[in-house]
Amino acid sequence: MKQEQQVAILKELMQQVDTGRNIDAGVQYRMPTSAYVCKDIAAKEWDQFFRHHPQLIGLSSDLPEPGSFMTMDDFGTPLLATRDKEGHFNAFLNACRHRGVRVSEQPRGRRNVFTCPFHNWSYANTGDLMAIPDESHFGDFDKSCHGLIRLPAIERDGLLWVHPQPDGALDLDALLGAELSDELASYSLGDLVHGGDKTITMDLNWKLANDTFGETYHFGKLHKNTLGKIFPGNNLHLREFGKHHRFVTASPNLSQYKGVPESEWNIHIGAAFVLYYLFPNVTLIVGNGTCTLVRMFPEPGNPGRSTSRIYAYYSRQAMQAAEDARAEGSLQVDSESVYDVERRGIPTVEGTMEVFSSTIEKEDYRMGELQQKSAESGLLEYVVFGRNEPPLHHFHRTFREELGLSPLERIS
Repeated sequence: MKQEQQVAILKELMQQVDTGRNIDAGVQYRMPTSAYVCKDIAAKEWDQFFRHHPQLIGLSSDLPEPGSFMTMDDFGTPLLATRDKEGHFNAFLNACRHRGVRVSEQPRGRRNVFTCPFHNWSYANTGDLMAIPDESHFGDFDKSCHGLIRLPAIERDGLLWVHPQPDGALDLDALLGAELSDELASYSLGDLVHGGDKTITMDLNWKLANDTFGETYHFGKLHKNTLGKIFPGNNLHLREFGKHHRFVTASPNLSQYKGVPESEWNIHIGAAFVLYYLFPNVTLIVGNGTCTLVRMFPEPGNPGRSTSRIYAYYSRQAMQAAEDARAEGSLQVDSESVYDVERRGIPTVEGTMEVFSSTIEKEDYRMGELQQKSAESGLLEYVVFGRNEPPLHHFHRTFREELGLSPLERIS
């Protein structure tokens, strides 16, 4: 992020904190709860936002070296992603061309050759069909035309993108826009190292999971003993980039920059929490030598259940600092101490996962499950979004526009 943008955001947040006011969208909206429970809407979302929409599957360090691979099956296409011996990022349908069995069921690892467990057809990590056992028994077969089915794949600025359909359009310039692309590129995400991951599956619509990251109004209430110890809430800066947005809220240490030359201000060091929402289902949280990627997916055919996959990445310097602190015995990460550790600015895998367990899973998503039950009762016709919740306005307005649904109803 450019320095002048950081300064402008921090000045706005300082003013909000000093005056006790929050962001004000100037409008409130009403949204039908059918968005969380309607099977027809869910079917359209699954087809349009997941099966036929570009997907961010990870950062470059998820495939750290030639021979690395990972698999996933979150958006209707069994995926095998590889880095070949030339260092190129590839994506394929994870299905043998003989009878369709997956050539790998491991979530990640290192392998140059993938062998189907059914009949041992083997494929290079470039997708080429290499060998057919007992080929004389099977009959003549053109291996050159029957490699793994290739999917559009692009690695750019440390991010790995795939389109789930072989003939899908993967145009990142059109998808992100120039301004957001440049901003994401400024973080050098390709230099970060994959540290760990966590999966949360619960009984809430995937959009309720996304709503968790859409306002700071609840920080000092729901999270008073967890995240509220780090971020006070009730302040917010929002910038929309078409269907995407940037969400920034102040840390308690923001005031340390008062009286400091603006050229020395750093939004990621003791100043604020920076989050990007990437349409339709990605939250990207960037910090000082850290990045957390959250990918949210519905359960096909069930609007009331979803899975969130959380991936944590760190700079090598941050990982070394955490390791040094562990060796010194000055770093203890558990449910009681994690927020003190985070406040001290020592990013750790354990800390990130504990925050997502104690705050997101046990607090935010638990609220989402209760919201889901209310929506499923059929008695709660709509929910409301306040003037202080514009990221929710943007997200729900955008997804409804994309599906051709009626717009949010303005109530003030």
